[in-house]
Amino acid sequence: MHLVLRHTMTLPTDSEPPPPSPPPPDSATDTATATENGATTTTPTSSSSSENPPDSLPTPPQELQLPISWPQDGTLSVEWIHNLMQCFDWSSRNFPPSEFPSVLPVQVFDSLILVASKMLHKEPNCVTVDPFRPNSGTTASVVVVGDVHGQLHDLLFLLKDAGYPSDDRIFVFNGDYVDRGAWGLETFMLLLAWKVFMPHNVYLLRGNHESKYCTSVYGYEKEVMAKYGDKGKHVYRKCLGCFEGLPLASIVAGCVFTAHGGLFRSVTVTPSKRLKGKKNRKIHLNHDNKTLTLGSLEELSKARRSVLDPPWEGPNLIPGDVLWSDPSKNPGLAPNKERGIGLLWGPDCTEEFLKKYQLKATEERYNNKGAYVVLEPPNFDNAIFHGFTAVTPRPKVNAYYNFEEVIDSDEELDLESMVTS
Repeated sequence: MHLVLRHTMTLPTDSEPPPPSPPPPDSATDTATATENGATTTTPTSSSSSENPPDSLPTPPQELQLPISWPQDGTLSVEWIHNLMQCFDWSSRNFPPSEFPSVLPVQVFDSLILVASKMLHKEPNCVTVDPFRPNSGTTASVVVVGDVHGQLHDLLFLLKDAGYPSDDRIFVFNGDYVDRGAWGLETFMLLLAWKVFMPHNVYLLRGNHESKYCTSVYGYEKEVMAKYGDKGKHVYRKCLGCFEGLPLASIVAGCVFTAHGGLFRSVTVTPSKRLKGKKNRKIHLNHDNKTLTLGSLEELSKARRSVLDPPWEGPNLIPGDVLWSDPSKNPGLAPNKERGIGLLWGPDCTEEFLKKYQLKATEERYNNKGAYVVLEPPNFDNAIFHGFTAVTPRPKVNAYYNFEEVIDSDEELDLESMVTS
């Protein structure tokens, strides 16, 4: 079994470019990307795209069904989703953000996120991705995608390049759909639509940016407010509720483990020697890195993921570990002091985890070059990486967050601002 983490499949995204000029009310963020020595660098694009006054907005092409309407029978079709993709693409290039309700009315947003949230909340913490099709005797390939970060146009290209979800092609997205990029709302809504349409062919895992803290700092909350105005708070709350339902990890074909961050600690629960009963159990947490032990898939399955922000202290530490932890060259488990949440795990921990669950690691997991990776049957042991440069031309827009005032989400966090409930 392979251990596939976010470090392998990261889309060309807006990482923290130099601060642009203060954004106007109807603006967002975008950058052009380039690859230098195997790493992604960013160059800020020029200020906002041509914003027409409301009375001179361009007329949508006749083939687009705008505004988007919810199907009368509540059943999505591939034609509906393709219209959604085309409408999002066209409106991102021709409408200011404040016109977004004329593209996706709030009533349609409500219908989509309600169905998707119910579906996601029913899934386990670690979803089982089964590519074997007994009825047809075939086996599907699996496409694993890392951080998307609001890059709608890159996502549209990726879906076309890899091939759209189908009975022969399953997608597993490892989280970080929002923040930084200008089109987090469109990106997340599009992926939710695919999930609702093909629930057993599209799997959406949670990333560390699918949280109240990150979205309030790295732009998504402001993006939603800019696009939905007085309905923005309602839309944002619904998104947060949906984030809570996103699973934490997946196991593909019984042999590939994927998660946004990585491995996690064991949080053992042992009964008190003096008091008996479930309510009197004591939870022993290992905060000392000398006593930290690797968690099990059983513990992962029992973790409480329905939290706005994964806790960095207390009994429910596994969600934070899965979303925020990083690999290290040093052996053992240690607190992730740079982030302030999650762990650092060494190669020995990787080997222990893989051996325990009969997995097989790949060296490519430490590379950061692929936009997506394809796992092919029958053994899923040959990860094929596909990379591409950022899609251009794209709308030129400004940032939803101040690059000068916020730290990189890969660095130390303002833990006091995070919710622990």
